[in-house]
Amino acid sequence: MKKLIFGVLFLAAGLHTASAQKGKNIAEGTEYYLPRTELRFTVKIEKTSYTPGDFAVYAEKYMKVNDVSMQPSVSYRILGLDVNSEGERDTSKFYVAPVDSKHNIQSFKLDDNGVLLAINAEPKKVKERVPFKPAPKPAPLNPRDYMNEDVLSAGSSAKMAELCALEIYDIRDSRSLLSKGQADFMPKDGEQLRIMMNSLDEQERGLMQLFTGVTVKDTIETEIVFVPNKEVSRQLLFRFSKWMGITDADDLGGNPYYISVEDKHVMPSIQENILSTKKVKDNGGFYVNLPGKIKVTLFKGNEQWAAYELYAAQFGQAVPLSEDLFDKKMFTSIVLNPITGSLESIQIENVKK
Repeated sequence: MKKLIFGVLFLAAGLHTASAQKGKNIAEGTEYYLPRTELRFTVKIEKTSYTPGDFAVYAEKYMKVNDVSMQPSVSYRILGLDVNSEGERDTSKFYVAPVDSKHNIQSFKLDDNGVLLAINAEPKKVKERVPFKPAPKPAPLNPRDYMNEDVLSAGSSAKMAELCALEIYDIRDSRSLLSKGQADFMPKDGEQLRIMMNSLDEQERGLMQLFTGVTVKDTIETEIVFVPNKEVSRQLLFRFSKWMGITDADDLGGNPYYISVEDKHVMPSIQENILSTKKVKDNGGFYVNLPGKIKVTLFKGNEQWAAYELYAAQFGQAVPLSEDLFDKKMFTSIVLNPITGSLESIQIENVKK
């Protein structure tokens, strides 16, 4: 058995793992699709929620803090953006492969949407994108846990605020004495000192929340799907508001983010001797994509935000492979890129009889 291997331009696979299954057989053969390429923009957003403390009105009087807000608020800011490409079924590229006694087809692998992944081979394993998972947050402090008996029994909010302020100043004095080694009860070693200092810090934070309020930060992700079908210049992709996060495209309360797509008019090469030289009828045969390279540019208002170059199936063309590759005298295995439908590898073996 003589083995021949044809080198094919390798295109980087996207972050979508397609499952392999046997193709659906119909009278004329096995039907399948080639993919088109979609872009998935993942916007990472920080959400900041502020809740004023019970004694916020006394913050300036007792704690000398004069910029404390009396109203709850929520704000958002964009931390970053990632772009991933995935393949989806292109209904305009529907084909029927002749799977019969004249062809040496032992396996025909499709994904769940009928997109061709491989013939006589296992599909390329692609690392699946791991969904974002925010880090766990510490349990919130309850200020009442740090109030002494005098504070809890005070008859008014003003008196409670005054006593809490005195307690905070006592805590600061205790911490200062410990750090200087002048406390009445000094710890025996460094570990005890650390524990005591941490306890004082926690008590102060808990009581200070009553004056300065509580600010909680959460990181969230929003995914925006965009399918580039043609060149566009500064098309609206989404809107973002500091006070509402990502908004509807027609909500002018959000600042616009635009996308431009430029066709670079570049396609990978493929060996002429594996292409069909015969006229193919009725979308029958073995097809692969020659994807086209595009440049995608994102704009934040008038400012360029990010730019990417990648291959997209819909900016290229589908080409038929020679049916002779799957003749009974040969065993040909091919693997396609699940994102672009391009030919990633082809191996041909002559079969001795």
